[in-house]
Amino acid sequence: MRKSTCLLPLALGTFGLGMTEFVMMGILPDTAKTMGVTIPQAGNFISFYALGVVFGSILLVIFGRTKPLKTLILTLVSIFTAANLMAALANNYYVLCALRFIAGLPHGAFFGVGAIVADKLADNGKGNQAVATMVSGMTIANLMGIPFGTFLSHNFSWRITFLLIGLFGFLVLYSVVKLIPSVKPLPDTGFRGQFKIFKSPAPWLLILAVIMGNGGIFCWYSYINPLLVNVSGIMPKYVSLLMILAGAGMCIGNLLGGKLSDKFSPSLVAGTTQLIACGALMLIFFLSSNPYISVILMIICTGCLFAVSAPQQMLLIKNSKGGELLGASSSQISFNLGNAMGAYIGGIPVSHGLGYEFTALPGAIFAFIGFVTLFYFYKKFEYKKI
Repeated sequence: MRKSTCLLPLALGTFGLGMTEFVMMGILPDTAKTMGVTIPQAGNFISFYALGVVFGSILLVIFGRTKPLKTLILTLVSIFTAANLMAALANNYYVLCALRFIAGLPHGAFFGVGAIVADKLADNGKGNQAVATMVSGMTIANLMGIPFGTFLSHNFSWRITFLLIGLFGFLVLYSVVKLIPSVKPLPDTGFRGQFKIFKSPAPWLLILAVIMGNGGIFCWYSYINPLLVNVSGIMPKYVSLLMILAGAGMCIGNLLGGKLSDKFSPSLVAGTTQLIACGALMLIFFLSSNPYISVILMIICTGCLFAVSAPQQMLLIKNSKGGELLGASSSQISFNLGNAMGAYIGGIPVSHGLGYEFTALPGAIFAFIGFVTLFYFYKKFEYKKI
């Protein structure tokens, strides 16, 4: 069996997880109306999912460190499938909050285990490209799946969206059984042994870089809709189409990030990407009143958002010897923390009466911190190995 075929179930899994995480942003008004709550209250459906990501990664270390990796993937996909099917039937606000928490449990753990499996199945020297192939499922979800799920919610019911995601989980399960070979569990270093990785500054630097890089872009991206409409002057009916271009940027950035990281130093690729993001965010602040420039910069920024995904994921695995599961899962924990931080801090200028272009200013600062962090990591941990 071709190794690229073995990676297909992992990409299908990240597609489903990407749909589950991000489609809520598009269907939030619909779920709020059905549940009889305000939109800010419905925002907890996003927050509970993020909490599930964090707790799920910790539970993975407690219960999953001795299990075969394929068994772990099947378990995680089963939880994702069941949670989405039950979410389609949720009859009140609190039940849906609980199910969103459960749906988040396998997210970070799947990315962690999946990245390790992808690396093991990859050809020599192509581990970053293998992880990028896995992550491509999430970028395709942003490109096509989420607009489609939002369309179904707006025109029919958000329950249909979750139902289809849950049914898609059965396809993922089937593909995992058929296409992923048996992969032995990692050497068990014990529960405490997993956390020994944090005695080194390397994982901490990488976690900081992920939080800063993703947080920086989400300062701006969390408010992309009102920025395009109110600052760039784009008609609201065209924003959904532009989000497809944003998803295309994610796809291209993800594939380029994986390919370049196998050819050059992963930390240099990720660091350079964050420096580009910093520059693009500064240009957004000054030039977003021009709709054409604003759209081009949007594509560049969303490309940067996922160009760092594979190299940073692989760097965390490679610098977490004895605690690979925790290290790999830490990437998604950091990603979600960055998203939450960015959305909050990006909103501060707007809440003080400033224009939506001001969301890009703190974003540029965070992205620059991410660049400096990765450059320092390269000088301290990678430069000597080259």
